[in-house]
Amino acid sequence: MQKTINYKNKTKLISKLLEQENIVELDKHSMLKKLSLKKKEFADIFFHTGQVFDKETIENIQNAKKVIVSAKIAKKELLQKVDVPAEKVEIVYPAINMEDRKAKEVRAEVCEKLGIDSKKKIVFFTGRNLKSSGVIEFINMVMKLNFNNMLAIIAADKKQIYNLKFKLSKFDVEDKLLLVEDYENINDLFLASDVFVLPSYNQNFATNILKAMYCKCAVFTTANNAAREVIDVFSTMETPQDGSMQFKIDALLQNKADMKLIKKQNRKIAKEYTLDKQLKKVQDIIESV
Repeated sequence: MQKTINYKNKTKLISKLLEQENIVELDKHSMLKKLSLKKKEFADIFFHTGQVFDKETIENIQNAKKVIVSAKIAKKELLQKVDVPAEKVEIVYPAINMEDRKAKEVRAEVCEKLGIDSKKKIVFFTGRNLKSSGVIEFINMVMKLNFNNMLAIIAADKKQIYNLKFKLSKFDVEDKLLLVEDYENINDLFLASDVFVLPSYNQNFATNILKAMYCKCAVFTTANNAAREVIDVFSTMETPQDGSMQFKIDALLQNKADMKLIKKQNRKIAKEYTLDKQLKKVQDIIESV
């Protein structure tokens, strides 16, 4: 029996789901349908993303048999805004689809390509929007690190890197910071790095945290971001300006045993959120409808 789904943002998980024969996308209401008296149709499963609760979104939530959100905090917010039973709302964290490659080999390639000393520890930052992802807070943080044998890397598109260069005039970055624009395969930078820091102002789940964990990075992000649900308290920043972070990162960079253990634990956690495993979770939810 076919089941219908509806969504606002098409993810890799949804694209993969639509490859299944028994899953079809609900035909979006055309203007003609909206103007007619024909009864609205609603999907069996509605994927809710973001913080927007407009009339259409609320109707989709109320009329779906199941609603899928990407975090516990998203479920809590939904239940506060829309009057639906809690058991109707399911949590499925974002899926990651990473190619398995040997980190040492990738690191050697990246270091050679960017002219980096491969013995240096790499602290990485990237985001779709550098400002809201906390780029200035990241720079302030890494510039205060006492550990000398490290390099901070910021990667983004050409336009954002160009704009960032003007802001860097007030920073004494010396040889501690490298700006990388339009890197061909951004996942290689995750594999080459030791630590990923995201002092984000955004609330939506930062999938880059899971990517970094899968690539055996130690990770740090803010308490306001939904990705905090998959990391421990040590890795959680109270705010993007959390002053304690430089001391935590410094201590971690100097402790090889702790770094190795955290990297291993993060990889194990992130492997639970691969595309195949998350697809299976969604399929189980759909079958229960």
